[in-house]
Amino acid sequence: MPTALTASAVEAALESIPGWQLEPTRPSIHRTFRFTNFSTAWAFMSRCALEAERINHHPEWSNVWATVDVTLTTHDCDGLSQLDLDLAAFMNHAAAPLLAP
Repeated sequence: MPTALTASAVEAALESIPGWQLEPTRPSIHRTFRFTNFSTAWAFMSRCALEAERINHHPEWSNVWATVDVTLTTHDCDGLSQLDLDLAAFMNHAAAPLLAP
């Protein structure tokens, strides 16, 4: 079972994962990704879905045309775990070449 990270550990880690923000109302992080079109957004989600399955850690997300909103939290520990930070970093890497200017 994943272990919840301390607030200071999360804050320190977020410094190296740009674009992600702590949610003020629950133990989670959030980012909005904006792509050039729906197909690019869908390609990003497909790549991230495969990684989420591989690590057995799934995002809360939604897609409207070229925008993907993502929230990450670890329900098993009722907080943020290393899985959330790892998936956030993966998503940043996957999105980098696809983001709208």
